[in-house]
Amino acid sequence: MRIRTLFVLPLLAMPLAGCLETRGEQAAVGAVGGAVVADALGGNAVTGAVVGGAAGYFCKDLKVPGCKK
Repeated sequence: MRIRTLFVLPLLAMPLAGCLETRGEQAAVGAVGGAVVADALGGNAVTGAVVGGAAGYFCKDLKVPGCKK
């Protein structure tokens, strides 16, 4: 169940990230999403927030599909 959640939640959040205009908004949504997923999987929410925020901030540079240019 946990592995499935790990893959499903980011897929559900990805379309939302594409709607955001600035890197700051994308980083904030990434941080919240990372914290929620980490906590749901029994991990450290702060670490999840840091990783998620970094992923949201750099999604344009990493050419993530759905991330606005």
